[in-house]
Amino acid sequence: MQDWRFIAQRALPETILDWEVPLSLTSNPRRELCGAGSMTGVIEPEYQRMIGADGKPILQEWGTKLYLEISGQIRWGGIVTKTSFDGGKATIQCEGFTSYAHGIPYEDYLISGPLITPKDPYAGKDKNHDGWVDGKKGKQRMPKPPKPYGGTRYDVLHVYRLIWQHIQTRSYGNIGLTFDTHPLGELLGAKDGSDPWELAWWDNPDCGQVLDTLTRTIPFDWLETHSWAAGTGNKINHRVRLGRPRLGRRRTDLRFADGENVIGIAKPEGMGDEYANDIVVLGRGQGRKMARAQVHAYDGRLRRVATVTDKTLSSSAALTKRGRAELAGRTRALQIPQIQIIDHPNARFGSWMLGDDIRVQVEVPWVGAVDVWHRIIADEVSPDGILTLHLRRSDAFHY
Repeated sequence: MQDWRFIAQRALPETILDWEVPLSLTSNPRRELCGAGSMTGVIEPEYQRMIGADGKPILQEWGTKLYLEISGQIRWGGIVTKTSFDGGKATIQCEGFTSYAHGIPYEDYLISGPLITPKDPYAGKDKNHDGWVDGKKGKQRMPKPPKPYGGTRYDVLHVYRLIWQHIQTRSYGNIGLTFDTHPLGELLGAKDGSDPWELAWWDNPDCGQVLDTLTRTIPFDWLETHSWAAGTGNKINHRVRLGRPRLGRRRTDLRFADGENVIGIAKPEGMGDEYANDIVVLGRGQGRKMARAQVHAYDGRLRRVATVTDKTLSSSAALTKRGRAELAGRTRALQIPQIQIIDHPNARFGSWMLGDDIRVQVEVPWVGAVDVWHRIIADEVSPDGILTLHLRRSDAFHY
């Protein structure tokens, strides 16, 4: 039996408030790939000790960080975002640290790949428009004005970190997140300055929405993690791992099979709304100049169209290749959305990470044996020792 406890910490500054919060889960702690995750629980009856030494509630909206520790390892971390009360029962809703960016405005100016027009030293020196420089001894033809050019361009992950730096350097905004420092290798904005990437305060951009858009349209993976800092007593590290462009790997060393470690599967399902047999891919550029390609494979079913945006692509060949890969992932017959597993020598708990590709081998009524590679996109752990993995077919990803 694993040893569980919930730990409460004041958000600012990070001081431990309670080592044994009497929380009963109503939804299991959920971690997500490229998502903040969530957890909900209740406390009842009323506990007088849920008031801190400072007179403030220990579980305070936007004032408390809450962690789940299992057998000495921090399994989940988040911020208390909503509380409600019904008699002696308190309901506590939490979201991962990265949810904090939503609702925070960007209050500065950032541009990648601006169009720079150099000053023309001869501007206005041909007032009679005869093609010659005025006031020169002899004849000097008016030189052509200098050509505009593209300015400094920033790597996508650098911009991602700059936005978080903007959030965390505002007063009372430092939630303690640190980030991997490597580049993605993709620069925002066109090289010639024709299509700069811009983030301006006067457009009132929401930082969380901008970060989500970067993640989705480039694309790349990220994952929020929490762990005890070695040799520091009660200090907890909060790290966002960044993919280059993806996290995880194909796990041929693990086995997930019926009758072994898989004890339940969600109802298998087709692609549903994700099914498409016609793909439109939009790449770099804006308006009429946006790069575009379209591929299809009609298979006797009604036409269904999916539009994919990938601002790293510009050539017709690259756009078409991306479209064919998307098409392959959207026309498959079956996927397993979830499996429930137990700790087992096939795949010990903690032996995989979100983003890994795993081979799922299960028996499905009406279908028979299913043997398909899926990617782990989220997981939930329950007090009874059962872990739920949320899955999506591996061939639905293209980075």
